Amino acid sequence: MIPKVRLPASRTMITLAVRRRELLTPGFASLTLGGPAVRDLVVAGDDQAVRLFFPRPGQTALRMPTVSNDAWIAQLMLLPKSVRPWVRNLTIRRVRPADDEVDIEFALHGDAPLSSWVRGVEPGDPAGIFDIGTTYRRPAEADWQLLVGDETALPAILSIIDGTTLPTEAYLEVPTTADIRPVDTPAGVRIHWRSRDDKSLRPGDLALDAVRSATLPPGRFYTWAAGESRLATGVRRHLAGERGVPKQDISFVGYWRLGRSSPG
Repeated sequence: MIPKVRLPASRTMITLAVRRRELLTPGFASLTLGGPAVRDLVVAGDDQAVRLFFPRPGQTALRMPTVSNDAWIAQLMLLPKSVRPWVRNLTIRRVRPADDEVDIEFALHGDAPLSSWVRGVEPGDPAGIFDIGTTYRRPAEADWQLLVGDETALPAILSIIDGTTLPTEAYLEVPTTADIRPVDTPAGVRIHWRSRDDKSLRPGDLALDAVRSATLPPGRFYTWAAGESRLATGVRRHLAGERGVPKQDISFVGYWRLGRSSPG
């Protein structure tokens, strides 16, 4: 199923500042954003997604939308590019309300606007977030869960793993072998890494092929698959069509589509 997004009863534009940056692997970095406004973020689930607003090169300040509803998009697009920020969809990795901090992990892609900003950002630089909800919908009756994603879904899947008590098989695809990292996992969680060291490979294909050839555990299971559109839909098509998994037990989310750039 394409899961219905769960939103809080109210949400607001949140302006924060960069506190720390950490390079996790050659292809991944983490930013810690902080400020009292973190307390306005109502975390609804482990795959908590947000819009991230960040300045374009040459902008000396962050111009956030002033409305906290879906009209923000029109408001943003009416701004001239001289003051309009970039905006991208990302998943919160961790929230520490006691410290007024959130961590966000990024898959770095060449000289894309987000990657360039992350590489050059300094403590104190502004950034904003806006809650766009969660899609992880595991039924209580599931005996175990299957998580599948490419690098763009890695932060969400690791966050889901952090909070799970359910046996889990996770298939994670990353750009290179150097991006495979040790992860502390709860008992019963197994991570199967795949690396796309051959640059001719299409993102998501290795993870999809791994699921197709996997010997899956018995019992009813819930699947959450996310990342490049063909990966997400391919996992759902394989499980429902070839393994007879009920469609209501499969959530799939296409974060991006190969060859199509983000708007803004």
